[in-house]
Amino acid sequence: MARLFGRAIKQPPATPDLRLSAVVSRILSLVPESALIIAPGEKVLLASASARALGIVRDEKLVGEELVALVRHTRKSFELVESRVEFKRGRLSSGTFELLVRALLIPELGSGTVLVLIADESESRLVDEVRRDFVANISHELKTPIGALSILAEAVVEASDDPDAVKRFAERMGTEAVRLGDLVQEIIDLSRLQSQDPLAHASFVLLENVISMALDRTKLSAQKRDITVVPSSAGGLAVMGNQEQLTTALTNLINNAIAYSPDHTSVGIGIESQEDIVEIAVSDQGIGISEADIERIFERFYRVDPARSRATGGTGLGLAIVKHIVTNHGGDVRVWSMEGSGSTFTLRLPLASNSQESE
Repeated sequence: MARLFGRAIKQPPATPDLRLSAVVSRILSLVPESALIIAPGEKVLLASASARALGIVRDEKLVGEELVALVRHTRKSFELVESRVEFKRGRLSSGTFELLVRALLIPELGSGTVLVLIADESESRLVDEVRRDFVANISHELKTPIGALSILAEAVVEASDDPDAVKRFAERMGTEAVRLGDLVQEIIDLSRLQSQDPLAHASFVLLENVISMALDRTKLSAQKRDITVVPSSAGGLAVMGNQEQLTTALTNLINNAIAYSPDHTSVGIGIESQEDIVEIAVSDQGIGISEADIERIFERFYRVDPARSRATGGTGLGLAIVKHIVTNHGGDVRVWSMEGSGSTFTLRLPLASNSQESE
């Protein structure tokens, strides 16, 4: 005999009643949290789609040291166990999920069977961070273009009797206005990306579609510079996530390669898979990046060459956006570069399985 909350209960059978399991499954489908039913040996008997999207189920087993330890503790305590757990976003990513986990032994479903409910609190934490970052970033970065517009407006007034000067100042005002608009839009885009978790509502994304859309968005920029973008075939390779975000990340890398490459050169897009990881590499023949700059290029508003960034309309946010997107998809981004010999940016993402396509 065992005791649960002070009451003696009979030890349940090792195999759960199938009808009871079906009822539990239907009930859990109405619960907003991610739900799992775990048998001894951390075998997953039931997992909601959102739980699988978190990456805590692999080969129908529960993964994550803290989660496994919590489930085992629940079996010993016979009590409701609640804990906050940080779970890594895939093996490649440095990002984490902030999870509120509640677990309870459910002996009616089988000896040692545990119900686990998981609430992902990452989004609420990100919203707070985005709010703080947005205020800090926008107050600093908007000073330059706004100041420039103010000075140019004064210059137009003072040069009202000189049509050529008015035209010249007006053109510069137009340029600053475009740069200001781009900067505001990229700040908004970055804030949106930080506050939206692509794995919370992940879909099956074919990388062939991502590459095709990114090429379409960068076509005009490449043509203006007579730069040829050479893509590789992605075949049927796919990842789980948000297609629009992944397209944005690849588009930013291609645009970056075009902006920092000499005219009449080429940019290559390579793709290959190794076991359960896919790599998408964007290579250029540009000016390259110094070793000191490589460590900082993913920082918000950091520019390797401020003068070149002004000439190309760069805001210093493109690579920060790439970093956030890839990290939130459970991947990472790597850089190889040599000054004068070009650069290669490689996105590394977990491959989607065939079973995820059908979900």
